[in-house]
Amino acid sequence: MTWLSLERDGTRLAAYDYGGRGTEVVLLLHGLAGHAREWDDTAAWLTASKRVIALDQRGHGRSERQPSDMSRDAFVSDVVAWMDRLTLDKAVLVGQSLGGHTAFLTAARHPSLVAGLIVAEASPESDPTSIEVVRNWLGAWPIPFSGRDEAVEYFGGKSLWADAWVDGLEQREGGLFPAFEIERLIDALSEAEERPYWDEWSHVECRTLVVRAERGLDIGIAKRMASKSNAQLVTVTEAGHDVHLEQPDAWRNALSSFLRSK
Repeated sequence: MTWLSLERDGTRLAAYDYGGRGTEVVLLLHGLAGHAREWDDTAAWLTASKRVIALDQRGHGRSERQPSDMSRDAFVSDVVAWMDRLTLDKAVLVGQSLGGHTAFLTAARHPSLVAGLIVAEASPESDPTSIEVVRNWLGAWPIPFSGRDEAVEYFGGKSLWADAWVDGLEQREGGLFPAFEIERLIDALSEAEERPYWDEWSHVECRTLVVRAERGLDIGIAKRMASKSNAQLVTVTEAGHDVHLEQPDAWRNALSSFLRSK
């Protein structure tokens, strides 16, 4: 297990290589304000049969904090650059939220590179109202946190979900701060929400699993996504948007079943 880096068009990018067995490679793409190591729990079992690599997407974590380009094209090109850096012919893409959006755009635009697609709590539909919701939620964090205990308490107490969010903070003078700049994240979200991407979704050719949280993605949108002949839908009960962190056992079951089937 090790950190990897590359530079693309002057932008520093980082990824975490979990290693793993088998020849099939899985790339994990976190959501907005997330980070590569939030996938630790997923990687712990996935590496038994796959090589697993998690990206710190641009604007997040160890990657460039304030890149000049936060467009959808830039995020997709980063995935392609990582595959080139790792000399991968194909990979299964697993993405949550904004990471899922990046994953399906990559599959649509570069079908020869994607062996399978798992999209969790992401959709081709646009929702401009989400921009202010996200800005307000991130802006309400009582920054800086004095330490880990205070941060865990703020995120609801000890849990996989809270630990993942707290692990994404970084120590600076004065306490713990987010490893991102809110307005740069809003730049990324704004383009994703400014228009629908159903045309791109229609061009996804690979096998696809749509994972919806019961308290998350609208069921009508999820069913429309899964109406393609190569797609299937799983709804995880008692889960919200961060389904992989809130219901890790159900998440594992959904992914394992999909990855076993051919």
